[in-house]
Amino acid sequence: MSTVAAQQRLISPHGGRLVDRLGERPDGVESLERLTLTSREVSDLDMLATGALSPLEGFMGRGDYERVVDEMRLANGLPWSLPVCLAAAAAPRGDRVALEDESGRLLAVLEVEDTYAYDKQREAELCFRTTDTDHPGVARLFAQAPLYVGGRVTVFDRVPPSFPELAMDPAETRAGFAERGWKRVVGFQTRNPIHRAHEYLTKGALETVDGLLIHPLVGETKSDDVPAATRVECYRILVENYFPADRVVVSAFPAAMRYAGPREAIWHAICRKNYGCSHFIVGRDHAGVGSYYGTYDAQLIFDEFEAHELDIEPMFFEHAFWCKVCAQMATPKTCPHGGDDHVFLSGTRVREMLANGELPPVEFSRPEVASVLIDAYR
Repeated sequence: MSTVAAQQRLISPHGGRLVDRLGERPDGVESLERLTLTSREVSDLDMLATGALSPLEGFMGRGDYERVVDEMRLANGLPWSLPVCLAAAAAPRGDRVALEDESGRLLAVLEVEDTYAYDKQREAELCFRTTDTDHPGVARLFAQAPLYVGGRVTVFDRVPPSFPELAMDPAETRAGFAERGWKRVVGFQTRNPIHRAHEYLTKGALETVDGLLIHPLVGETKSDDVPAATRVECYRILVENYFPADRVVVSAFPAAMRYAGPREAIWHAICRKNYGCSHFIVGRDHAGVGSYYGTYDAQLIFDEFEAHELDIEPMFFEHAFWCKVCAQMATPKTCPHGGDDHVFLSGTRVREMLANGELPPVEFSRPEVASVLIDAYR
């Protein structure tokens, strides 16, 4: 099968084509008015450039923004669950602005198509289901400048990836899947080390598809999340020792966490569709934080779209545990025994054990993974 034919077997990008907003550095860019991007906006910019946020070609104008916040759709009706916006303190004076990161490095030019005020309370309530500033996504939103600037971007310089060995743009993951002859690919979003429960559900999903994309998020997370470098080392050890190498790809997902729970689950699924995934794992409290969302709200939100409207197929899993009676990993769907027979540790208890240099039980975490975490906590 030719490469083109193999690529055509894969799921289509969201909206039908993979956007490419990479271009040459234009003359005179140094003289343009500049907008400084936060680290989250830099992550969004890079994903706009490579098509990870297809069909978006730039930061959202008012029409897309309003309909996304209200209805989880772009202005043209295509499903989309979270704003991708650029905040500014004042309206740009010209019809083009240069975009720079916080160090002053010029990255892109934006063609100014729209500048508009927005309601932070409304965006928080509808997108995060709360206006509580203890929620990290709400706190970031409320700290933003008061205007949004929308328009197409052309990215001429990219911030070097945190993990070059794992950096694969959507065109590259798609090419890799096609080379392997994969058509059905399941994506796994994670911002935590993979413990036995995650291993169980990813392997369960892998039984039904051609390949697995382990796609750890490496953009900005909150301060008490496990650092990306530690997580990446855990993924490497786990895949080398416990997964079939020819059926798994590990690649970095450059997005920043929004902690928007249900809406972010939809957004994560759409992004993975752009990377070539036909299926996407949605587990317990996906992209959640604290107790702002119900345990399975991130699964229930998929019912708000028509069957196959998103195209990518969600795979729903309940919380997995080791059952002493079954003598294996299980979930409430497959295990008839009570909680006393289940090995379950809270994240707080695991962190306490790691900080004390104690290995969590093998039923909870592979010892090789726990050893990496112990070193990190020390």
